[in-house]
Amino acid sequence: MKKHFVKKWNRYFIIGFIMTAVAILIAVAGVFWTPYSTTAMSASEKFAAPSLAHPFGTDNFGRDILSRVMKGVGTTVLISSLVVLISGGIGILAGALTGYFGGILDEVIMRFTDAVNGFPSILLALVVISILGTGRQNVIISLAIVFVPSFVRIVRSEFIRLRDADYISRARLMGVGRVRILFVHILPNIFSTFWVSVMIGFNNAILAESGMSYLGIGVQPPDATLGKMLSDAQGYLMTAPWYALAPGLAIVWIVLGFSLLSEGIRRMQA
Repeated sequence: MKKHFVKKWNRYFIIGFIMTAVAILIAVAGVFWTPYSTTAMSASEKFAAPSLAHPFGTDNFGRDILSRVMKGVGTTVLISSLVVLISGGIGILAGALTGYFGGILDEVIMRFTDAVNGFPSILLALVVISILGTGRQNVIISLAIVFVPSFVRIVRSEFIRLRDADYISRARLMGVGRVRILFVHILPNIFSTFWVSVMIGFNNAILAESGMSYLGIGVQPPDATLGKMLSDAQGYLMTAPWYALAPGLAIVWIVLGFSLLSEGIRRMQA
Protein backbone atom coordinates (compact mmCIF):
# COMPACT_ATOMS: atom_id res chain seq x y z
CA MET A 1 0.00 0.00 0.00
CA LYS A 2 2.81 2.43 0.82
CA LYS A 3 4.58 1.78 -2.48
CA HIS A 4 1.32 2.33 -4.35
CA PHE A 5 0.80 5.65 -2.55
CA VAL A 6 4.31 6.86 -3.41
CA LYS A 7 3.85 5.86 -7.03
CA LYS A 8 0.57 7.72 -7.32
CA TRP A 9 1.46 10.89 -5.44
CA ASN A 10 4.54 11.77 -7.51
CA ARG A 11 6.63 14.87 -6.98
CA TYR A 12 5.40 16.52 -10.18
CA PHE A 13 1.83 16.42 -8.94
CA ILE A 14 2.72 17.62 -5.45
CA ILE A 15 4.89 20.54 -6.59
CA GLY A 16 2.43 21.47 -9.34
CA PHE A 17 -0.50 21.33 -6.95
CA ILE A 18 1.27 23.60 -4.44
CA MET A 19 2.25 26.12 -7.13
CA THR A 20 -1.23 26.25 -8.68
CA ALA A 21 -2.84 26.47 -5.24
CA VAL A 22 -0.64 29.48 -4.41
CA ALA A 23 -1.56 31.13 -7.73
CA ILE A 24 -5.27 30.55 -7.14
CA LEU A 25 -5.05 31.87 -3.58
CA ILE A 26 -3.34 35.03 -4.83
CA ALA A 27 -6.00 35.39 -7.52
CA VAL A 28 -8.84 35.04 -5.01
CA ALA A 29 -7.14 37.37 -2.51
CA GLY A 30 -6.65 39.97 -5.23
CA VAL A 31 -10.40 40.08 -5.83
CA PHE A 32 -11.13 41.11 -2.24
CA TRP A 33 -7.97 42.83 -1.04
CA THR A 34 -4.75 44.40 -2.29
CA PRO A 35 -2.19 46.39 -0.24
CA TYR A 36 -2.89 49.50 -2.31
CA SER A 37 -5.41 50.56 -4.91
CA THR A 38 -4.35 49.23 -8.32
CA THR A 39 -5.23 52.56 -9.96
CA ALA A 40 -3.89 54.98 -7.33
CA MET A 41 -1.03 57.05 -8.78
CA SER A 42 1.69 58.93 -6.92
CA ALA A 43 4.06 61.29 -8.74
CA SER A 44 6.44 61.28 -5.78
CA GLU A 45 6.78 57.48 -5.80
CA LYS A 46 7.47 56.81 -9.48
CA PHE A 47 9.90 53.90 -9.95
CA ALA A 48 10.35 53.41 -6.23
CA ALA A 49 12.67 50.45 -5.66
CA PRO A 50 11.42 47.39 -3.76
CA SER A 51 11.03 48.15 -0.05
CA LEU A 52 8.95 47.14 2.94
CA ALA A 53 6.26 49.59 1.85
CA HIS A 54 6.31 48.33 -1.75
CA PRO A 55 7.84 44.80 -1.86
CA PHE A 56 7.89 44.74 -5.68
CA GLY A 57 8.49 48.48 -6.12
CA THR A 58 6.30 50.89 -8.07
CA ASP A 59 5.76 51.55 -11.77
CA ASN A 60 6.06 54.63 -13.98
CA PHE A 61 2.84 56.05 -12.49
CA GLY A 62 3.79 55.35 -8.89
CA ARG A 63 1.35 52.44 -8.61
CA ASP A 64 2.19 49.55 -6.31
CA ILE A 65 3.38 46.63 -8.46
CA LEU A 66 2.49 43.95 -5.88
CA SER A 67 -1.13 45.10 -5.85
CA ARG A 68 -1.28 45.15 -9.63
CA VAL A 69 0.33 41.71 -9.91
CA MET A 70 -2.24 40.30 -7.47
CA LYS A 71 -5.05 41.80 -9.53
CA GLY A 72 -3.37 40.71 -12.76
CA VAL A 73 -3.07 37.11 -11.60
CA GLY A 74 -6.77 37.17 -10.78
CA THR A 75 -7.63 38.54 -14.22
CA THR A 76 -5.47 35.97 -16.00
CA VAL A 77 -6.76 33.01 -13.97
CA LEU A 78 -10.39 34.10 -14.37
CA ILE A 79 -10.15 34.58 -18.13
CA SER A 80 -8.23 31.33 -18.63
CA SER A 81 -10.73 29.42 -16.48
CA LEU A 82 -13.70 30.75 -18.45
CA VAL A 83 -11.97 30.02 -21.76
CA VAL A 84 -11.27 26.41 -20.77
CA LEU A 85 -14.75 25.99 -19.28
CA ILE A 86 -16.51 27.25 -22.42
CA SER A 87 -14.26 25.58 -24.98
CA GLY A 88 -14.08 22.37 -22.95
CA GLY A 89 -17.85 22.21 -22.57
CA ILE A 90 -18.42 22.72 -26.29
CA GLY A 91 -15.61 20.29 -27.05
CA ILE A 92 -17.18 17.58 -24.88
CA LEU A 93 -20.59 17.95 -26.51
CA ALA A 94 -19.32 18.13 -30.10
CA GLY A 95 -16.67 15.46 -29.60
CA ALA A 96 -19.15 13.07 -27.97
CA LEU A 97 -21.66 13.44 -30.79
CA THR A 98 -19.14 13.10 -33.60
CA GLY A 99 -17.21 10.28 -31.95
CA TYR A 100 -20.26 8.19 -31.13
CA PHE A 101 -22.52 8.76 -34.13
CA GLY A 102 -20.02 9.57 -36.90
CA GLY A 103 -21.56 10.06 -40.34
CA ILE A 104 -22.42 13.45 -41.82
CA LEU A 105 -22.36 15.17 -38.43
CA ASP A 106 -18.79 13.98 -37.92
CA GLU A 107 -17.76 15.21 -41.36
CA VAL A 108 -19.27 18.67 -40.88
CA ILE A 109 -17.85 19.29 -37.40
CA MET A 110 -14.42 17.87 -38.20
CA ARG A 111 -14.13 19.94 -41.39
CA PHE A 112 -14.93 23.01 -39.30
CA THR A 113 -12.25 22.11 -36.75
CA ASP A 114 -9.78 21.51 -39.58
CA ALA A 115 -10.55 24.98 -40.95
CA VAL A 116 -10.02 26.58 -37.53
CA ASN A 117 -6.81 24.62 -36.97
CA GLY A 118 -5.55 25.85 -40.33
CA PHE A 119 -4.94 29.27 -38.79
CA PRO A 120 -2.29 30.00 -36.15
CA SER A 121 -4.09 30.36 -32.82
CA ILE A 122 -3.03 33.92 -32.07
CA LEU A 123 -3.75 35.04 -35.64
CA LEU A 124 -7.28 33.64 -35.47
CA ALA A 125 -7.81 35.30 -32.09
CA LEU A 126 -6.62 38.59 -33.61
CA VAL A 127 -9.16 38.23 -36.42
CA VAL A 128 -11.99 37.64 -33.94
CA ILE A 129 -10.85 40.56 -31.77
CA SER A 130 -10.70 42.83 -34.83
CA ILE A 131 -14.35 41.97 -35.49
CA LEU A 132 -15.68 42.08 -31.92
CA GLY A 133 -13.34 44.71 -30.48
CA THR A 134 -11.08 44.63 -27.43
CA GLY A 135 -12.15 43.96 -23.86
CA ARG A 136 -12.33 41.12 -21.37
CA GLN A 137 -15.51 39.54 -22.75
CA ASN A 138 -14.26 39.54 -26.33
CA VAL A 139 -10.91 38.05 -25.29
CA ILE A 140 -12.78 35.16 -23.68
CA ILE A 141 -14.93 34.62 -26.78
CA SER A 142 -12.00 34.77 -29.20
CA LEU A 143 -9.83 32.36 -27.22
CA ALA A 144 -12.73 29.96 -26.63
CA ILE A 145 -13.27 29.75 -30.39
CA VAL A 146 -9.58 29.03 -30.89
CA PHE A 147 -9.44 26.32 -28.22
CA VAL A 148 -12.62 24.38 -29.11
CA PRO A 149 -11.07 22.23 -31.92
CA SER A 150 -8.38 20.73 -29.70
CA PHE A 151 -10.95 19.58 -27.14
CA VAL A 152 -13.26 18.26 -29.85
CA ARG A 153 -10.50 16.08 -31.31
CA ILE A 154 -9.48 14.65 -27.94
CA VAL A 155 -13.03 13.81 -26.86
CA ARG A 156 -13.91 12.44 -30.30
CA SER A 157 -10.94 10.07 -30.34
CA GLU A 158 -11.83 8.75 -26.88
CA PHE A 159 -15.49 8.19 -27.83
CA ILE A 160 -14.44 6.36 -31.00
CA ARG A 161 -12.19 4.15 -28.88
CA LEU A 162 -14.93 3.30 -26.37
CA ARG A 163 -18.13 3.25 -28.43
CA ASP A 164 -17.68 -0.41 -29.42
CA ALA A 165 -16.34 -1.61 -26.07
CA ASP A 166 -17.95 -4.72 -24.61
CA TYR A 167 -19.71 -2.92 -21.78
CA ILE A 168 -21.22 -0.41 -24.25
CA SER A 169 -22.47 -3.24 -26.48
CA ARG A 170 -24.08 -4.89 -23.46
CA ALA A 171 -25.71 -1.60 -22.49
CA ARG A 172 -27.23 -1.31 -25.98
CA LEU A 173 -28.57 -4.88 -25.79
CA MET A 174 -30.17 -4.03 -22.45
CA GLY A 175 -32.01 -1.13 -24.09
CA VAL A 176 -30.05 1.72 -22.48
CA GLY A 177 -30.74 5.02 -24.23
CA ARG A 178 -28.13 6.80 -26.31
CA VAL A 179 -28.00 9.86 -24.08
CA ARG A 180 -27.31 7.69 -21.04
CA ILE A 181 -24.65 5.74 -22.92
CA LEU A 182 -22.96 8.98 -24.00
CA PHE A 183 -22.92 10.84 -20.72
CA VAL A 184 -23.12 8.12 -18.08
CA HIS A 185 -21.32 5.11 -19.54
CA ILE A 186 -18.65 6.68 -21.77
CA LEU A 187 -18.01 10.25 -20.61
CA PRO A 188 -16.80 9.41 -17.06
CA ASN A 189 -14.26 7.00 -18.56
CA ILE A 190 -12.53 9.70 -20.63
CA PHE A 191 -11.98 12.19 -17.80
CA SER A 192 -8.55 10.81 -16.91
CA THR A 193 -7.33 11.74 -20.39
CA PHE A 194 -9.43 14.87 -20.61
CA TRP A 195 -8.07 16.43 -17.41
CA VAL A 196 -4.53 16.42 -18.75
CA SER A 197 -5.83 18.27 -21.82
CA VAL A 198 -7.60 20.75 -19.55
CA MET A 199 -4.32 21.53 -17.73
CA ILE A 200 -2.51 22.01 -21.04
CA GLY A 201 -5.37 24.13 -22.35
CA PHE A 202 -5.24 26.28 -19.23
CA ASN A 203 -1.55 26.87 -19.79
CA ASN A 204 -2.12 27.82 -23.41
CA ALA A 205 -4.95 30.15 -22.42
CA ILE A 206 -2.71 31.92 -19.89
CA LEU A 207 0.02 32.45 -22.48
CA ALA A 208 -2.48 33.54 -25.16
CA GLU A 209 -4.24 36.02 -22.88
CA SER A 210 -0.92 37.42 -21.68
CA GLY A 211 0.30 37.73 -25.26
CA MET A 212 -2.84 39.54 -26.38
CA SER A 213 -2.65 41.95 -23.43
CA TYR A 214 1.05 42.50 -24.19
CA LEU A 215 0.11 43.51 -27.74
CA GLY A 216 -2.57 45.86 -26.40
CA ILE A 217 -5.55 43.97 -27.85
CA GLY A 218 -6.57 42.10 -24.71
CA VAL A 219 -7.97 43.42 -21.46
CA GLN A 220 -7.79 47.21 -21.49
CA PRO A 221 -6.64 49.70 -18.83
CA PRO A 222 -7.35 50.53 -16.07
CA ASP A 223 -7.73 46.77 -15.42
CA ALA A 224 -4.40 45.27 -14.35
CA THR A 225 -3.10 42.40 -16.50
CA LEU A 226 0.25 40.65 -16.42
CA GLY A 227 0.79 40.93 -20.17
CA LYS A 228 0.07 44.67 -20.23
CA MET A 229 2.41 45.20 -17.28
CA LEU A 230 5.19 43.47 -19.20
CA SER A 231 4.48 45.62 -22.23
CA ASP A 232 4.60 48.82 -20.18
CA ALA A 233 7.80 47.72 -18.45
CA GLN A 234 9.85 46.97 -21.57
CA GLY A 235 10.92 50.58 -21.94
CA TYR A 236 12.32 50.67 -18.40
CA LEU A 237 14.29 47.43 -18.20
CA MET A 238 17.56 49.22 -17.46
CA THR A 239 16.27 51.88 -15.08
CA ALA A 240 13.60 49.86 -13.23
CA PRO A 241 14.14 46.12 -13.80
CA TRP A 242 11.75 45.25 -10.96
CA TYR A 243 8.87 46.60 -13.08
CA ALA A 244 9.06 43.61 -15.46
CA LEU A 245 10.38 41.06 -12.98
CA ALA A 246 7.24 40.61 -10.89
CA PRO A 247 4.65 40.10 -13.68
CA GLY A 248 7.14 37.99 -15.65
CA LEU A 249 7.76 35.69 -12.69
CA ALA A 250 4.02 35.48 -12.03
CA ILE A 251 3.36 34.19 -15.56
CA VAL A 252 6.23 31.69 -15.29
CA TRP A 253 4.98 30.52 -11.89
CA ILE A 254 1.43 29.87 -13.10
CA VAL A 255 2.46 28.18 -16.34
CA LEU A 256 5.09 26.02 -14.63
CA GLY A 257 2.66 25.06 -11.90
CA PHE A 258 0.00 23.83 -14.31
CA SER A 259 2.63 22.12 -16.47
CA LEU A 260 3.91 20.15 -13.48
CA LEU A 261 0.36 19.37 -12.39
CA SER A 262 -0.58 18.00 -15.82
CA GLU A 263 2.62 15.93 -15.92
CA GLY A 264 1.85 14.62 -12.44
CA ILE A 265 -1.67 13.60 -13.48
CA ARG A 266 -0.29 11.90 -16.59
CA ARG A 267 2.19 9.91 -14.52
CA MET A 268 -0.51 8.93 -12.05
CA GLN A 269 -2.44 7.39 -14.94
CA ALA A 270 0.56 5.47 -16.27
